[in-house]
Amino acid sequence: MLTTTLTGDPTDRPPLLIAHGLFGSARNWNVVAKRLSDTRQVLSVDMRNHGESGFAASHSYVDLAADLAEVIAAHGGNADVLGHSMGGKAAMMLALTQPDLVHRLVVADIAPVPYGHSQSHLIEAMRSVDLSRIETRRDADAQLQPLVAEDGVRAFLLQSLDVKGKRWRLNHDVLEADMDKITGWPEDVSGQFDGPVLMLSGAESDYVLPEHRDRIRGYFPKARFAKIPGAGHWLHADKPREFEAAIRAFLDA
Repeated sequence: MLTTTLTGDPTDRPPLLIAHGLFGSARNWNVVAKRLSDTRQVLSVDMRNHGESGFAASHSYVDLAADLAEVIAAHGGNADVLGHSMGGKAAMMLALTQPDLVHRLVVADIAPVPYGHSQSHLIEAMRSVDLSRIETRRDADAQLQPLVAEDGVRAFLLQSLDVKGKRWRLNHDVLEADMDKITGWPEDVSGQFDGPVLMLSGAESDYVLPEHRDRIRGYFPKARFAKIPGAGHWLHADKPREFEAAIRAFLDA
């Protein structure tokens, strides 16, 4: 079972399950979870090979969807599901393979297509940090800086560093070995999810393109598309208030 953070109390509405992206964790979503928990309970998970959840030998979307299904089954058997990036692909796989578990689906800035950009260079950067010389997060940031120029990306990665335990809360070996699965999408996936779907993307992001829409509608006939102006791939961090408003409007419709 995935490590799951419960925010808010159960209500007569389905809980909202949040699945984070690659190198993330439930803690990245604390603010969103707290705000959306005013009308329902929110279940924020650490995906396998991330955070406080167990390390596993594989990291396919079939695996990830099965993990999410287990969490939903333990919390009433039906949920609204919000997934970002890798978590969005896991959420789509869940909806396609076990549609009865999903009430409404929000997919944040990802499409059910393979992408060409490996993130293995970030794994190499994290591996390069000499954990024996780390006393503070700032120490690790200084070591990462020559390899990861973007301040925001370093800050994001460092949220997965356990400074006191001198370890990363990420299974680098398996994530690297299965990177093609993570950036890809299985070509043999069939089926449809006929429930409400919101494909929410950042207007400054190129992850969800017009040419993806036919494939998305093939899987999700009721998909609606929306963009958040001024937001990139990490749209929930770039424009948190607008992101929350869009999610709330969709879930309340």
